[in-house]
Amino acid sequence: MPRPRILVTDFDGTITAHDFYKLVVGSLLTPRDIAPWQEYRDGKITHLAALQQIFAKIRASESELNTLALAMQPDPCLGSAVADLREAGWEIVVASAGCDWYIRRVLDAAGVSLPVHANPTSYEPNGSLRMLAPTDSPFYCAETGVDKAGIVRSYIRRGYTVAFAGDGFADLPAALGVSPALRFARADLAAALGRYHEDFHAFSVWSDVADALLAMENQGELR
Repeated sequence: MPRPRILVTDFDGTITAHDFYKLVVGSLLTPRDIAPWQEYRDGKITHLAALQQIFAKIRASESELNTLALAMQPDPCLGSAVADLREAGWEIVVASAGCDWYIRRVLDAAGVSLPVHANPTSYEPNGSLRMLAPTDSPFYCAETGVDKAGIVRSYIRRGYTVAFAGDGFADLPAALGVSPALRFARADLAAALGRYHEDFHAFSVWSDVADALLAMENQGELR
């Protein structure tokens, strides 16, 4: 019997072309509003605290925020790629340091249902997003809210063959936790892996990851 298989995937910039944070900063916030990001970069506050403070500064209608979420541009082949992976026996889970609020909206609009590990978030009457720490999650991490590397480790301990796909510097620990043959990277994650001389598969859109995994299946490269 083959080992169970799972793809742990980042969301912003991985399943989508754009990050929600960058879209919000570019259209709704002032330089003063995003000052917490510099505090995070200076090591004064956590990544999670910076996003909490920044998203609390948003003043927009829910419709405006929905429009920004859809402007993230998920891979147009997302639905068919998910279906093909599932048909081949792969499970898929989203692991994100962002907000579940926009992730679920983007997935719903694409007609895709996936398990999501992200920071629970609600739209508030003042037009902001209230982002909470997922302290009741087994994968809670004080720095980012969600421990992506912990999710990878948990499935490996359970006997899964685990693949990982991501695009950011923060994805590096999770990416290093899987076999190089099952490591997919673009943008900042690809640059970081390159600096460490670590092997990976480059991808442009998320469905490239699905295609590569399916090709490995067809060629009998997975055990």
